[in-house]
Amino acid sequence: MANEIDPSSSMAALFGSRVRKLRMAAGMTQAELGRRTHVVSTRITQIERASGAKPTLELARALDNALNADGLLVDLWPYVHRETFPDWSRAFMAYSARAVNIGQYAAHVVPGLLQTREYARAVLSVGRSLRGEEHLEERLSARMERQERLDSSDRPEVWAVLDEAVLRRPVGGRAVMGAQLDRLLEVAESPWVTVQVLPFDHGEHDSMGGSMTVLTLPEEAEAVYLEGSDYGQLIEESAGVKRYSAIYDRLRAMALPPKMSLDTIRCVMEGYHRGVSVPSGVRRRRVAQEQLQQSGGWRLRGGGGRPSRRGARP
Repeated sequence: MANEIDPSSSMAALFGSRVRKLRMAAGMTQAELGRRTHVVSTRITQIERASGAKPTLELARALDNALNADGLLVDLWPYVHRETFPDWSRAFMAYSARAVNIGQYAAHVVPGLLQTREYARAVLSVGRSLRGEEHLEERLSARMERQERLDSSDRPEVWAVLDEAVLRRPVGGRAVMGAQLDRLLEVAESPWVTVQVLPFDHGEHDSMGGSMTVLTLPEEAEAVYLEGSDYGQLIEESAGVKRYSAIYDRLRAMALPPKMSLDTIRCVMEGYHRGVSVPSGVRRRRVAQEQLQQSGGWRLRGGGGRPSRRGARP
């Protein structure tokens, strides 16, 4: 038929094709299936034609029940949603969905599993791979539904090392960032989640180029995922995994102990809740010029040389 699409063209097309076949086998119209799943008939049309927003996990479950699909649509759903993300991140998502231990070093933003909805929206709303508002909503829905695993019986153990920059950059604004830090304190109360902060005082380290995730799978195999703003690399070769696992262990050793890390998060959070603002660029340049003039034009007040590493551990 003219309205049918090639189910081999994408996972969304395959999902839609299966919904259509199951619906017709059950003798249901799109309107009737919509009533049974509490959506308008045009939403069923979109799903069957693989147009519009991709179905949520909740809708996939409702369709599966209404069509007596015996879990088929629910099983297909993760593959449908991985298509909303770049190719290089899909293998990582598949591995992390199975991992029993997830160790992360986050250089720039809070890891996706620990993000609030509004923080995630702010993070996902930037980037060259974003195709518009509808695509943003698909990515946001997928990220939030991935977090459901933290409340499931097969939840992984998560150990997150956050660079201090993650806490200091007000992603989404002060209110969103304050709520995100509060979320970190909340999840850190779980015996399954450990949060550490790597302070600025430690200076350079081996993973300054981007974020890193070490995944331990049920069969005890390990993989490492390296990620930047617009790239990702999954490493499965044993020598590479061993190298990056050692780097991650060193980052954990350098980071503040968990209890001290939570105290640091609380201190930063208090600043966001008080509405402490960062000086504007104009104001920062004016202050810098004043300091240069007061110090003779070339050196900042306090003399030259390397700044002291106040509070740095030996």
